[in-house]
Amino acid sequence: MRRWRTVSAGEAVYRKVARRLIPILMICYILNFIDRTNIGLAKLAFMPDLGMTEAMYGLGAGLFYIGYTVCEIPSNFMLKRIGARLTLLRIMVAWGLCAAAFAFMRNAVDYYVLRTLLGVAEAGFFPGMLLFISFWIPQARRARFTALFMSAMAISGIVSGPLSAAIMTGFEGVAGWPGWRWMFLVEGLPSVAMGVVAFLMLADQPAKAKWLTDEDKATLAAEFARETAIQPAAARHHHFRTAMQDPRLYSMAAMSVSLIAGGAGLVLWAPTVLRQSGVSSVTTIGWLLAVPYVVAIFVQQFVARRSDRLQERRWHSAIPAFIGALGWLLLIISDHRPALAMSALTMIAVGFLGATGPFWAKASRYLTGTAAAGGLALITMAGGIGSFLSPVLVGYLATKTGSLTGGYAYYAALMALGPLAMLYGTRRIERSRADSPDEIVYDPDHSRSG
Repeated sequence: MRRWRTVSAGEAVYRKVARRLIPILMICYILNFIDRTNIGLAKLAFMPDLGMTEAMYGLGAGLFYIGYTVCEIPSNFMLKRIGARLTLLRIMVAWGLCAAAFAFMRNAVDYYVLRTLLGVAEAGFFPGMLLFISFWIPQARRARFTALFMSAMAISGIVSGPLSAAIMTGFEGVAGWPGWRWMFLVEGLPSVAMGVVAFLMLADQPAKAKWLTDEDKATLAAEFARETAIQPAAARHHHFRTAMQDPRLYSMAAMSVSLIAGGAGLVLWAPTVLRQSGVSSVTTIGWLLAVPYVVAIFVQQFVARRSDRLQERRWHSAIPAFIGALGWLLLIISDHRPALAMSALTMIAVGFLGATGPFWAKASRYLTGTAAAGGLALITMAGGIGSFLSPVLVGYLATKTGSLTGGYAYYAALMALGPLAMLYGTRRIERSRADSPDEIVYDPDHSRSG
């Protein structure tokens, strides 16, 4: 006889919210990730065409994060004022046009300018969506929802390589253009249309959602109120100025550098890793790039659900990051060993994606109001700074030494030091505060027993 699991009223409301919000946010993030990272595969073709070196490529790859970092906090404060719908419309139209404009670059200067402008256009998207999710999902459920949203990174990794390779090879020579120019154009413009779709279909907060009943809205409001009531006031910051005085913010910023810069390193250099391991075909490289993300998406969801069930964030963030660091170390001996290169790339993908749900749920645990807008942006901004410096350094080392070995060692150290700083910083501070536990002890709908 089949046993049916009873679904509580609260669980039913969150399923309704997930069905409405998550697909839209995921599509937006898939397009965002494709438009940001397709440069890694395109470089195999446009570097010879434009006469660029690895150092030039690394500089341009890093310049994206200059504009991204400078505009990150202002963009998130603007979201608080104008809402997520207008923010998404503004960001997605701007980045879609910038991404498509890469089709027309003629030299390294064009590349530098467009990468900087793309960073300015995309600034605030990621922390803004984390802030938006916090308006809808209480902390105790947030790792699962955050991981669902961020699984778009893995999905885009699965889709981006084969899609970009297919466009580059299939459109080669059409209208006299090389395939890489068509790739930028074809992959950039859909973001503009999706910005309009998101504006029409999303609501800024539950109270404004016409697709929720009054009972649904009351259920959401009650759970937020209940969670706020049981969380000690000392564990939360409402104002950005007070949040900036909390050392936990900076220990989590260090972890952000590991995850964002380490993940960016994967997408920027993975095609080159595979070529140096002995894979010559762009089409084959495109398909192989999908494999690490297929594995990572399952690990990502498992870790996030386990983190929510146990209400533990620190080690669920740190252990995957350490796995990613080990993957970078293995790349040092991966030349002419495609199987080892694929294993190492998979470990890196598992590492940075597996940590995302628990880490960002932890980061938003004690930030509310303007502290949430500014704090999440500051944590992301730290990752952006690391992501600017990292490819510049790695590209310089590769040009000088003729090898990426030094870059692999650098990324390994980066992905190991971040979680160490996060573990030490949060443990030292929170152990000294009896009224500020490491995690919220709250189990909505008895989910822990599931």
